Amino acid sequence: MRHREIIILAALSMLGALSIDAYLPALPSIAKHFSVSLAASQQTLSVYLFAFAFMMLFYGTLSDSFGRRPVILASLLVYFLSSLGAGLSTSLEQLIVFRLVQGLSAGAGSVVGRAIIGDMLTGAEAQKAMSYTSMVFGLAPAIAPVLGGWLQATLGWRSIFGSITLFCLILLLVCLKWLPESLKQEHRHPFHFQIIVSNYWSVARHGEFIFRCLGLAMTFSGVLFYIAGAPSFVMDVLHLPVTSFGWLFIPLIGGMTLGSMVAGKVSHRWTPTFTITLGYTIMVISSLTSLIYSLLFVVSFPWAIVPLGICAFGMALASPAMTIETLELFPKVRGLASSLQGFYFMIIFALGSGLICPLLFGSAPRMAIAAFLGLALSLFFWLIALKMKPQNLAGE
Repeated sequence: MRHREIIILAALSMLGALSIDAYLPALPSIAKHFSVSLAASQQTLSVYLFAFAFMMLFYGTLSDSFGRRPVILASLLVYFLSSLGAGLSTSLEQLIVFRLVQGLSAGAGSVVGRAIIGDMLTGAEAQKAMSYTSMVFGLAPAIAPVLGGWLQATLGWRSIFGSITLFCLILLLVCLKWLPESLKQEHRHPFHFQIIVSNYWSVARHGEFIFRCLGLAMTFSGVLFYIAGAPSFVMDVLHLPVTSFGWLFIPLIGGMTLGSMVAGKVSHRWTPTFTITLGYTIMVISSLTSLIYSLLFVVSFPWAIVPLGICAFGMALASPAMTIETLELFPKVRGLASSLQGFYFMIIFALGSGLICPLLFGSAPRMAIAAFLGLALSLFFWLIALKMKPQNLAGE
């Protein structure tokens, strides 16, 4: 796998994050524009996330049957049209509909991208490629909120969707020219309802896979509530202006990028078990530090941000090895397994951002408690998975 292909896959996975992070600074303005509450405008994010999670269930198995490239190209076209529609919306209801379609089309890149890496590489090489993909992908949440805040302050919220539309168009043209098909015809599965249902059932009821997916998804808890609640945390807790989202996101994504880089460099020297253990140790210590600080002091910049960047480093260090080990449970239906893995992640993100996060607005201690408890659950689920007996794999 060449560097160009890794960059393309990372850019594809960036679409989901771009539609979240660039958009966050505009939520208060959208609420004001449509004369609704901030909680109502927050639902445009929740609808997107639930749609994203739902469609993730199908992209993997579609790519197992029809190939990786056609599924990605079709999803990019739909994403382009829905982003254009979101930017032209004249009511909150229209914006919600277009965000729904945007969410349905945004997940193909991340799901099918993981499957492409699994098609072309194995073992430490796959972990290394996954790490570098994560590292490039990490640039999106670092750049997006800064760009979104600047666009919001200068041109208004519609310009954010305009920039996303343009990015998608460029990516569509790049994929048309350079994205390879990694799944050979003889390795594809017939698109038969009974076979598909059987494969889904085999994967979905696999206990070790379920707990690995839950553990992996909830490693994001250490930073989830700060990202989803960024407008409240930046402006209400830290008392920074709308153009200052970068002070939160740059350290977060810097930690993710550095963690991904280290994970790629050590993939041939450290065992997956050691890498995952070290990542969890860093996450738990940094999250506990953030919790103690928020309970004992009035939080302020930069001290409230430093533990979050360290936690993001630990998460990025552990997650590539966790992802590869989880997908390797189902090598014959890797796309389907990737779909379900992504589904678990997005459901947890959607529940966290849509239901839990609004309860935490304006309170640094509540955010820190939620983050620490989420990481504790993540570690609990992963340890359960390690103690489970191996089961028969789908397709064997």
